[in-house]
Amino acid sequence: MSKVTVVGAGNVGATVANVLAHKDIANEIVLLDLKGKMAQGKALDMWQQAPIDYYSSRIVGTDKYTATKNSDVVVITAGIPRKPGMSRDDLISTNAKIVVSVTESILKYSKNPIIIVVSNPLDVMTYAAFKASKLSPKRVMGMAGILDTGRYRAFLASELNVSPKDIQAVLMGGHGDTMVPLPRYTTVAGIPVTELIDKDKLKAIVERTKKGGGELVGLMGTSAWYAPGAAAAQMVESILRDENRIFPCATMLTGQYGLKNISLGVPVQLGKEGITNVMELKLNAREMKLLKKSAQHVTDVLKTFNKMKLV
Repeated sequence: MSKVTVVGAGNVGATVANVLAHKDIANEIVLLDLKGKMAQGKALDMWQQAPIDYYSSRIVGTDKYTATKNSDVVVITAGIPRKPGMSRDDLISTNAKIVVSVTESILKYSKNPIIIVVSNPLDVMTYAAFKASKLSPKRVMGMAGILDTGRYRAFLASELNVSPKDIQAVLMGGHGDTMVPLPRYTTVAGIPVTELIDKDKLKAIVERTKKGGGELVGLMGTSAWYAPGAAAAQMVESILRDENRIFPCATMLTGQYGLKNISLGVPVQLGKEGITNVMELKLNAREMKLLKKSAQHVTDVLKTFNKMKLV
């Protein structure tokens, strides 16, 4: 028996629940939102979809945390989305309060869940959830790298006219303009991407990836939801199936890459106990410099959070 709670029934949260339902790996999916009727309506709509798309996961919508009791995995999407002209960092004052409150409320009914944070600014919100939960760092993580590599791989697939299924990539650092795509670790059906695309085009794709979220906010007037929702669901799947898949995720670092007391995107393995392994790649001098620059940006935003004294 497995139970997943998704906090926030907006575009991202509803997508997480819907993708998870289609994977048919959870016995129960709880969709929780302060707007209880909206959560109930979306959950009912998905349950009515079950006979059509052939899945058995029960979806329940609610505004009551009691319904989340004994959740194995909790995905936190709650918070305000970005609007045009806003950076992820602009969201911190509002979303930090929400994430801390949600985490504390969840822990009243689930003793040792695995928590996946999707709210922005992602790295700092993951840190906030970790501090508020007092759980093992293995059990609190943020969804960012899967989404960012998804965008990177999609752009490469378009440029090379190949299937995105054949593209593998690693990306590190904070979720935002200082993220660190690693072309050296990018392959197409095992072929290094540097053999298939010229340097300038690859650089342009890397830059587009860094600003991928902002591009979508500019087009739609709000944050993306299909790809972020699917990315969070993929993390849940690896955990519930104990697959030990390797994904770039935001995690609390305890000395890896020379960094401590910071949540930052690095490659990890995800299994039934959460993060089973934090992988330390042998970065070259340039890559390490970019990672440290990204970490410094996250640290600067973290100072704003710490001044709020929420945990």
